[in-house]
Amino acid sequence: MRVQRRLAAVLAADVAGYSHLMGRDEERTLADLKDARQVVIDPTVAAYGGRIVKTTGDGLLVEFASVVDAVRCALEVQSGMLKHNNDVPQHMRIEFRIGVHVGDIIIDDNDIFGDGVNIAARLEGVAKPGGVCISDDAQRQVRGKLEVVFDDIGEQTLKNIVEPMRAWRVRGVPDRGIAAPKDRVQTDPILTLPDKPSIAVLPFQNMSRDAEQEYFADGIVEDIITALSRFKSLFVIARNSSFTYKGKPVDIKKVGLELGVRYVLEGSVRKVGGRVRITGQLIEAATGAHLWAEKFDGALDDIFELQDQVTKKLVGAIAPKLQQAEIERSVRKPTQSLDACNYYYRGISRLQLMTPDSNAEALQHFKQAIDLDPSFAAAYGLASECYRLRHSIGWARNDAEQLALGRQFALLAVEFGQDDAVALACAAQFFGFAARDAQTADTLVDQALSVNPNLFRAWQARCWTSIYLGEHERALAEVSHTMRLNPIDPEIHQAETAMGIALLFLHRPVEALEWISKALTRRASFPSALRFATVAYSVLNRTDEAYSMVKRLQNVDPDLRISQLKSWVPFQRSEDAEMFIEGMRKAGMLE
Repeated sequence: MRVQRRLAAVLAADVAGYSHLMGRDEERTLADLKDARQVVIDPTVAAYGGRIVKTTGDGLLVEFASVVDAVRCALEVQSGMLKHNNDVPQHMRIEFRIGVHVGDIIIDDNDIFGDGVNIAARLEGVAKPGGVCISDDAQRQVRGKLEVVFDDIGEQTLKNIVEPMRAWRVRGVPDRGIAAPKDRVQTDPILTLPDKPSIAVLPFQNMSRDAEQEYFADGIVEDIITALSRFKSLFVIARNSSFTYKGKPVDIKKVGLELGVRYVLEGSVRKVGGRVRITGQLIEAATGAHLWAEKFDGALDDIFELQDQVTKKLVGAIAPKLQQAEIERSVRKPTQSLDACNYYYRGISRLQLMTPDSNAEALQHFKQAIDLDPSFAAAYGLASECYRLRHSIGWARNDAEQLALGRQFALLAVEFGQDDAVALACAAQFFGFAARDAQTADTLVDQALSVNPNLFRAWQARCWTSIYLGEHERALAEVSHTMRLNPIDPEIHQAETAMGIALLFLHRPVEALEWISKALTRRASFPSALRFATVAYSVLNRTDEAYSMVKRLQNVDPDLRISQLKSWVPFQRSEDAEMFIEGMRKAGMLE
């Protein structure tokens, strides 16, 4: 019997975090889902001529004759759910992820099968909660027919789909209906800000008449967009949208509204003799406030090398500045309106204070972020970082239960964060130090850097892992690169301490002490710096200073003993571990 096939548009939707919602309150979740179906979904599907093929506990599959109607329906469903959720607490909101594809399907009775269905279902998994993701085939057919903007998210490897597929996300979801069929008038969508820091990089102005500088300026912007796109914590506008502003006078506030972003990077390129000057400035779109500005000069001898260096410096400065701006914004935000991303940034702000209470608060914030988004890989990673610090500083050293909890968060960071460099870097730090598994750390940190070669946290994990492995010459180069990426980082004392440790293990104690002293000037109670200052003074036979440093260390970590250190040191080379233990013993550390 001949298999019945037809071309159709398929919409797949499911509820984000459904298992978590059911775990919180089964009866309410089922009632809310039923209400959302009756009030929003079923009427909207009917209005756009869709056929609900089947429903599951948390999702549904819908067939349309027109992909334009399928996408319109998806957008209006998400718009309707925004209104529907207005008075619902954030942690109990029903939020759908929606995927749309157009392709060949197989019909069996009233059910549908085939790649046309499978691709829509997989794209739904790529969509954000409250968002819509569509295939390249679908985007080609709706292009120019809808007053919405799609962001190209590149080729996606979809489970059980042989070839990677290009996909597109709708930028923002409007708070009113989208271009309904028949006699409704189309209106421009209102782009809501994404749930993470959002940035557009505008074309840099060529201040020279040299056409070669035009290509150079465009190349820098394209490289910056590509590099920033590797940060999972950022929402970055695609190149094609940014370049619509090329050669036009720009109103930053208007750009922010038109592109739906919180931050805008603009800049210029000017040729001066045989050199070129590049300026960049980061602006908060809504207020016009300048958050950061810098200029870079370089020779035109190798323009491509210069382009690469400028990109690295700009990205290395921008990403931490965006994170700091988001931390400050999240702290100002009223508690009742917090969402997963804001809990995440609040957690970072508390983690940086380095006290037992702030560590506990940070962990609670990361857990709250995970509660709202159970696939939030970076939040799992930073939760594991809380446990690593407790072990390192002495708040819960060698506590088997705490280490097991930290390991669980690190493993979840890896599970959910295969393409999240922050999550992988945090997991690497936990495995390298707390779990004393430098080989696993080495693998994870290399994976993090392959995902995002510009991430400061990943380079920080890279240099520490090299120290644990005993590869100290390599570590020196990695620490230098780390500090170049983020030279004004408030946590720079960690990199300075790493430089000192690597030098100490290379039997260069005088230089080591110079770096560690810098770190202690910035953070007088930093335990790692205090420990290795103690060892450096011992190696130099500066007994009084070594003894004084032990006293300072005991004020920070009063329960520290040689016996604990033996089971705690993460250094793989026996000579490194012996130098550390003997240096502490020589300085008078209690057994």
